[in-house]
Amino acid sequence: MAAEANKPRTYGNWRRPTSPGLMGLGTAGTVALMLGLILLVFVVMAAGLLGGLIAGLVLGMVLLVLLVKDRHDRSLLSRAATRAGWANARSAGAHLYRSGPLGRTPWGTFQLPGLAAPSRLSEHEDSYGRPFALIHVPFTGHYTVVLASDPDGSALVDQDQIDQWVAGWGQWLANLGEEPGVEAAQVTVETAPDTGHRLRREVSTNLDPDAPALARDMLTETMAAYPRGSSQVRAYITITFRAVGATGKRRSAEEVGRDLAARLPALSGSLAATGAGAARPLSAAELCEVVRTAYDPAAGPLIDQVRADGEATQMAWNEVGPTAAEARWESYRHDSGTSVSWTMTQAPRGNVHSSVLERLLKPHRDIDRKRITLLYRPLDPARAAAVVEADLRAAQFRATSNRKAVARDVVATRQAQATANEEATGAALLNFGMVVTATVTDPARLDDAKAAVDNLAATARLRLRPAYGSQDAAFAAGLPLGLVLPRHLRVPAELRDQF
Repeated sequence: MAAEANKPRTYGNWRRPTSPGLMGLGTAGTVALMLGLILLVFVVMAAGLLGGLIAGLVLGMVLLVLLVKDRHDRSLLSRAATRAGWANARSAGAHLYRSGPLGRTPWGTFQLPGLAAPSRLSEHEDSYGRPFALIHVPFTGHYTVVLASDPDGSALVDQDQIDQWVAGWGQWLANLGEEPGVEAAQVTVETAPDTGHRLRREVSTNLDPDAPALARDMLTETMAAYPRGSSQVRAYITITFRAVGATGKRRSAEEVGRDLAARLPALSGSLAATGAGAARPLSAAELCEVVRTAYDPAAGPLIDQVRADGEATQMAWNEVGPTAAEARWESYRHDSGTSVSWTMTQAPRGNVHSSVLERLLKPHRDIDRKRITLLYRPLDPARAAAVVEADLRAAQFRATSNRKAVARDVVATRQAQATANEEATGAALLNFGMVVTATVTDPARLDDAKAAVDNLAATARLRLRPAYGSQDAAFAAGLPLGLVLPRHLRVPAELRDQF
């Protein structure tokens, strides 16, 4: 029993829901197959064997497009649709962005591009008197609030305390499903070089002029040498709420701000049990600085200098976008930075420890700025039961549709059964994903940054895929803006999962 108590705790059983179907097809693909076979019979009856042969070849090509998939579980149809969408965007010039008085936009401001273009920003005050920024996206009807935190880190911390933090984080995510109006949440961990302005200001304001010369010289040398090679780590938690309230009426920003003013202290205070440290809401000015630095890394040291001098940047929401941006097939050029974004296509298989993402989250010398964004979409408890039961039936159908049992299908059935059992006993259900963004100030170092992310993803046992043809959208999704990507798709995600 003592050995069992000292055994390290592991985590796993992450599962992507599937739809039942034949030959590896989903429900919609199986329906298309049946309709194709019926149509093939009528073609043979009407046009003979030759016409049936041609129709059979066409049907076989359609099935080939749906069945042939790559290591990221993307079919030929999905990849062809991505290529067609990218070609359409390039022909329309949608991959280029020029803003400001000399730009192509008629309003003459530095508005955010792409998915974040229609967003609006307002500032409110919670019941503790803390100002907080509220982002409104009219297209999806969402409101987002951003919390900043200073994580405690796992250095010199007992494993029991880390396990408690993980359990607290799981409980915080589970409570989101019970929180009224919550649509999604995300956690962004950003690493960047430390400019040293905050250290110099702290030392300069507290330096005693009567201190010994040796102490003063040591502190001066520390101020000059310490920022070299050091990094700063910042964490942001965003919570996205629906504009439609319990009464079914769409609420304005003022109404949502008054509602969140009373709820934010509890939401931010409960993060203390997760190891996130003291969480506080970001003000409108602070959020503008975060977004501006992401699109223009060269502005980061200037903003830190202004903050170190005790002054305000006085930036508005229509001034934080890039002056020029160009989305390419596998990279994104924006002002003084060039970025590449990846999306997670498979969570770690098997059981992992709580430190599985540690190396991925740490600063890396080949990447100037790195953002790891975890995306969460909590499912309503009333809907979660139907989702896990449907997934269990789909797994059982796949396992019994083959004459010979396949090991992966058997394991998938066990995982689906375990998920259904946990949900039945009160566990929450969430859909989650990840966006990784690496930014460099010198385009010549972009290949080194790509290689670094590939190596870090392997240590985290993640399967990452570059966001080909959607680098600008993935870059925006990785920012603490609370963008819910499935709501911006032309083809609903629920329909895509049926193939």
